[in-house]
Amino acid sequence: MPNHQPLAYHDQEFLESTDARPIRILAEYLEPARRFRQENIQDTVVFFGSARVHSREMAEQALQKLTRVKGRRKVGHADALKRGRKAVEWSRYYEDARELAGKLTSWSLSLEEPRRRFVVCSGGGPGIMEAANRGAREAGGKTIGLNIRLPFEQGPNPYITDGLHFEFHYFFMRKFWFAYLAKALVIFPGGFGTLDEMFEILTLAQTRKLSKKLLVILYGSEYWSEVFDLRPLAEWGAISEQDLQLLCRVDTTEAAFEELKTHLTKHHMVPDTAQENRAPGIAKTRG
Repeated sequence: MPNHQPLAYHDQEFLESTDARPIRILAEYLEPARRFRQENIQDTVVFFGSARVHSREMAEQALQKLTRVKGRRKVGHADALKRGRKAVEWSRYYEDARELAGKLTSWSLSLEEPRRRFVVCSGGGPGIMEAANRGAREAGGKTIGLNIRLPFEQGPNPYITDGLHFEFHYFFMRKFWFAYLAKALVIFPGGFGTLDEMFEILTLAQTRKLSKKLLVILYGSEYWSEVFDLRPLAEWGAISEQDLQLLCRVDTTEAAFEELKTHLTKHHMVPDTAQENRAPGIAKTRG
């Protein structure tokens, strides 16, 4: 019997090699596009935020355990209690993300549209990501998780819709899918990853690399006002005054929902913007 060489696309060693990297990158575009078409999803609203925020129930349970610990005078216990109380305070953002995602999903399900509109999308992990997926699922809608495969990260949260959990190796392909279908972003308190994702989207909007009108909501003035102030950038001339309008700041789920509903209705549900709302793979883009 002749020793047949396997077909190139069946050769696992080749597919995992440096030479096949372009194929792997292309796969992380084509495979999600296929599934989005199968699930009839037209566009998304993306929720960003910290993976370290817990639900109020979990945060309160953890704090109760700390307060019951014997020998509370041990070194480090006071700091642990302080962090526990802060976690309970911070949990309001989890609950707000959950509530807002539910409101948005209930509204989107009421629309008379042939395709699924404004589907809640997150990074697929815990914290704010979990809260957004959870709120959308509790409202009866589909919800997307764009997870990144990392050595020491937790897995995807359990609230992502079956068939809409995506695992990425390449950060830039994951970011592509965040931006490509999004009609709005809601940025909850977070760390380096949240800031990275937010500023990348803002840069695309500022440089007009997005062909659509994108709303970026910054949720939680108390947190964000301590983290950064963009006005000096305009005062020094690094950005224009107009660029400051790329961010919309809100502090309640009611205000955030009204901003979302107004923006999505005005810019993405009228006939003259229909060309912006094509299916993945044939959507209008720049460049």
